[in-house]
Amino acid sequence: MKLFLLTQSENSGYDTYDSAVVCAVDEESAKKIHPSGHDSKWWQRPNERYSSWATSLDRVHAQYLGEALDAILPGVICASFNAG
Repeated sequence: MKLFLLTQSENSGYDTYDSAVVCAVDEESAKKIHPSGHDSKWWQRPNERYSSWATSLDRVHAQYLGEALDAILPGVICASFNAG
């Protein structure tokens, strides 16, 4: 498992996520993780707008941080939410 820093600049301001650290098997899987940890299929509904995060996978940037410990499960480690 790998650790990735996810960022997006499409949606900013109040009630948005600007970044998250996630654990995933690869970059593609990491980009599919929503920072809220709740909506794992958000990227499969292109006609719906997600104003708290990017609207599509190509608008999510994933930066590889390193290898995760074996005990770390896939998903969100921490996220930055700009509450309003």
